[in-house]
Amino acid sequence: MKYIDEFRDGELAKNLALSIGAEVQPGRSYSFMEFCGGHTHAISRYGLSDLLPPAVRMVHGPGCPVCVLPIGRVDMAIDLALNHGVILCTYGDTLRIPASDGLSLMKAKARGGDIRMVYSTLDALQIARDNPQREVVFFAIGFETTTPPTAVAIQQADKENLSNFSVICCHVLTPSAISNILESPEVRQWGTVPLDGFIGPAHVSTVIGSRPYEFFAEEYRKPVVIAGFEPLDVMQAILMLVRQVNEGRAEVENEFSRAVSRDGNLKAQDRVAEVFELRREFEWRGLSVVPYSALKIRRQYAAFDAERKFKLDYRSVPDNKACECGAILRGVKKPQDCKLFGTVCTPENPIGSCMVSSEGACAAHYSYGRYKDMH
Repeated sequence: MKYIDEFRDGELAKNLALSIGAEVQPGRSYSFMEFCGGHTHAISRYGLSDLLPPAVRMVHGPGCPVCVLPIGRVDMAIDLALNHGVILCTYGDTLRIPASDGLSLMKAKARGGDIRMVYSTLDALQIARDNPQREVVFFAIGFETTTPPTAVAIQQADKENLSNFSVICCHVLTPSAISNILESPEVRQWGTVPLDGFIGPAHVSTVIGSRPYEFFAEEYRKPVVIAGFEPLDVMQAILMLVRQVNEGRAEVENEFSRAVSRDGNLKAQDRVAEVFELRREFEWRGLSVVPYSALKIRRQYAAFDAERKFKLDYRSVPDNKACECGAILRGVKKPQDCKLFGTVCTPENPIGSCMVSSEGACAAHYSYGRYKDMH
């Protein structure tokens, strides 16, 4: 792919840092939430917070699909694999999310569950074709980025009459989570989490476009800048946010115009709308139950809905009491505020979901930032 090195140029990063420093007004502080885990990872990996003036503070948001998946959903998948004899397929990081009784999908696999990592929904479909005598369930997680492939898989299974294929749908919606954060007491009432603006997700926005964020700019008077995942993308977005705050503007600006348009990918949106509809409510790890924040499979495709097929009941399970993952996802605490961070809880032995994926705030800080805490 072209245009990668250009967005990692150290000299340009320093120039952008100088520009941000020059724009920062004396006596004023700026708090911006990067919603997406990809941005959290970039900020930690490239040491961007070291380049920013002290007045600019980045707050980690909940934007990692692995991080926000509640324990009860993982328990559901484990139950299917261990007690219903299905072949359970899912994406890599999902295997390591901590669940009840010290289990994860990886540990359930060690106990004899037929659990397989796949790279795409097409892999799961192929497994269903290759094993006609077995039930194959795809454990689908993710934001709007990974939802269209799940929709395509369900339609393909329907077309081929693959009756042994079904999906546990855990797809969640970014705008609902942003609303939940902005409505939370920490932001709205007490101001313990001051938020002056958002860096909008990159991959999600290629699908949904920039239009859905216009509501936040208008309703909450919070600027949003959609940014790519490279370090210079993030620095440029911060500069654009500082300028909006200084000028008293609250608009949606698109730094990532090389991939994101206002309307997004209409073909992908149509596929999603054909297969899915809104759930009335869905539990997020760290944000509790958020209304109309997730998708379920439409009645028309009920044959491919594992929750209906296996009569699965969702039970909410509280997080580990010592784990601060929920507060970290809401921006209330930082990874280093958690007593378990870097001692009991590490990427090799994650106690909380924020330590699982490289996009999780704790895993990113563990990999790139923990040594700085010692100084």
